Amino acid sequence: MAKKTIEDIDLKGKKAVIRVDFNVPLQGETVTDKTRILGALPTIKHVIEQGGTAVLLSHLGRPKGQVNPKFSLAPVAKALADELGQPVVFVPESRGEVAEKAVAELSEGSVALLENVRFHEGEEKNDPELAQDFAKLGDLYINDAFGTAHRAHASTAGIADHLKPAVAGFLIQRELEYLGEKTESAERPFTVILGGAKVSDKLKVIDALLEKADTILIGGAMAYTFAIANGKTVGDSLKEESMVEMTKELQSKAAAKGVKLLLPVDNVTVDSFDFGAMKADGNIGSTDENGNIPDGWEGVDIGPKTTELYCAEVAKSKTVLWNGPMGIFESDDCNKGTFAVAKAIADNEDAITIIGGGDSVTAVNKSGYGDKVSFMSTGGGASLEFLEGKTLPGVAALEDK
Repeated sequence: MAKKTIEDIDLKGKKAVIRVDFNVPLQGETVTDKTRILGALPTIKHVIEQGGTAVLLSHLGRPKGQVNPKFSLAPVAKALADELGQPVVFVPESRGEVAEKAVAELSEGSVALLENVRFHEGEEKNDPELAQDFAKLGDLYINDAFGTAHRAHASTAGIADHLKPAVAGFLIQRELEYLGEKTESAERPFTVILGGAKVSDKLKVIDALLEKADTILIGGAMAYTFAIANGKTVGDSLKEESMVEMTKELQSKAAAKGVKLLLPVDNVTVDSFDFGAMKADGNIGSTDENGNIPDGWEGVDIGPKTTELYCAEVAKSKTVLWNGPMGIFESDDCNKGTFAVAKAIADNEDAITIIGGGDSVTAVNKSGYGDKVSFMSTGGGASLEFLEGKTLPGVAALEDK
């Protein structure tokens, strides 16, 4: 770690402003996935165990700079209290007199969660005045919100100009270790599994990982653009015609570097899919013997032969990085490929296994193998940008060791 961390500073008697990522899914007043809350616990617990006070800032959803009760963090405070096993003070403001008074009244070892920072228009604009107001809430700053580290916002980057020391929490430390160090100098063979809808979303990641990986397995809807590049027909499958030439270039680059880039040899197909009900509402089929999908049909998952091929690659790997599902994993009709890959990753106990954020984490948790992997990233866009080699403003703003 080139950046100072929570272990490099004295917390006794200090109020620590901690930027966490509590952008969690809510159903009414209930948090339906606590992954991000659980991810922040080690940092919060460390602060209070060391005699500090935890003042938590977070965003939730996209309220677009307006106060919107639908995006209040109040239900999240309750969920956090349950996980921490101690009360969490919810403060209905995150700047100004009400917030400052509430924080001043906190006793040592207590925890407060302030209202959604995105209720302020200046948050996403990295407004220096808002950043200064956030800085008034404590004696030091800890960023533990990896999921927003790729954004230069007032609570992720701006605040660090006004509140020192500014250091990384345990979660960011682990993210940088697994997505950075453990992929930079990976134990080999190093297999990367990439899925998701669009090649354009993953283009820079594929390009960057061609420098590091031994094998890249392509799944999800982005595989159909590769299929077109290789002369296959993909029917009504999701595809990006504008990216066909680029996928040819990526395959040539992989071949030149000696990286094995594998594409699906078969796919599960449907002639109709109901996205509202998340199920195939017509016939289920597969690609023909040449791997083609006929008109009127679309690919929704990798097929059994591909699943076997990909799982065999995973089984012999020493490092596995997975970003993006193999199909429409939310549907029981189209989740077999994704869940089989998740099982193969879980079964390889000798490997370092890293799930690179976003839908992949949801898919692995849904498959039931979430507790069997080495690390699950809490960042979607942040994970991708970091793997691309981009500088993350929320990390860059922290103090160097």
